[in-house]
Amino acid sequence: MRVALLEDDRPQAEMMRTWLVEAGHDVQVFVQGKALVRELGRDSYDLVVLDWMLPDIDGIQVLKWIREHVDWPMPVLFVTGKDEEDDIVQALDNGADDYMVKPVKRMEMLARLKAVSRRAIAQDEGQKILEFGVYTVDLTTRAVLLNGQPIELTQKEFDLTVFLFRGAGRVLSRGHILESVWGRSPDLNTRTVDTHVSRIRNKLDLRPEHGWQLKAVYQHGYRLEPVEVPAT
Repeated sequence: MRVALLEDDRPQAEMMRTWLVEAGHDVQVFVQGKALVRELGRDSYDLVVLDWMLPDIDGIQVLKWIREHVDWPMPVLFVTGKDEEDDIVQALDNGADDYMVKPVKRMEMLARLKAVSRRAIAQDEGQKILEFGVYTVDLTTRAVLLNGQPIELTQKEFDLTVFLFRGAGRVLSRGHILESVWGRSPDLNTRTVDTHVSRIRNKLDLRPEHGWQLKAVYQHGYRLEPVEVPAT
C-alpha cells in the first residue's frame, strides 16, 4: 500500500517507516498535520497513520479533514501516546478505523494496518477472474475482455487497467499510479501516466455505453467510475 505516516517524533517516525517499508509498503513521512492535509489535497494514498499530538494542528483535526474531503473511506490508524478511554472513543467517533497506544509493537502494528485496509478496500486475494460489468480481467492469463472479446494490451497497460479497476471510484494521483504500476524510477515522469491512461481509455473503449468512464481530475489525477448504462 501507499501509506502516509504523520509523526513528529523523528526517531519514532523512522522506526515505523522502516517497519512498513520492510513489509513492502511505500511510505511518506509528515511531521506536521497541515503538511499532510496539503498533500492529501493533491495526492492519493491507500492508508494514513496518524499521531495525535503535533506541533501545529492535532490528529483529530486532520482526521476530520480526511473524512470531510477525501472521496472514499480511506483507512486511518491512530498511533499515539494518549491512552485514556475518552481519547480512544473520541478518535473512533470521528472516523478512525483503529487506535494503537505507544509504545507500538512491530507485528501488532502491521497486523492492525492490514486489518483496517481489508475492511475498507474490497479484497479479491485468491480470485483469478475479476468481473467489472462488461469487462472481465483474467489475472492468470493477464487478459482483459470486453463483452467476451479480448483486448490487446501491453504488460504495463494490463497492470494499469487492473490498478484502475481495483481503485474504481477513487481519485488516484499521477504519482500514486506511477509508483504502483511502474515502481520508483528516476527515468519516468507523470507524462508516462497520461500517455498510458489515454491508451487505456481508447483500447478499453471506456464510455457510458459500457458502464464506465475514466475522468481526468484537474491538478490531481484520474478517477475510473461506474456510470448507469443508458436504457436502450
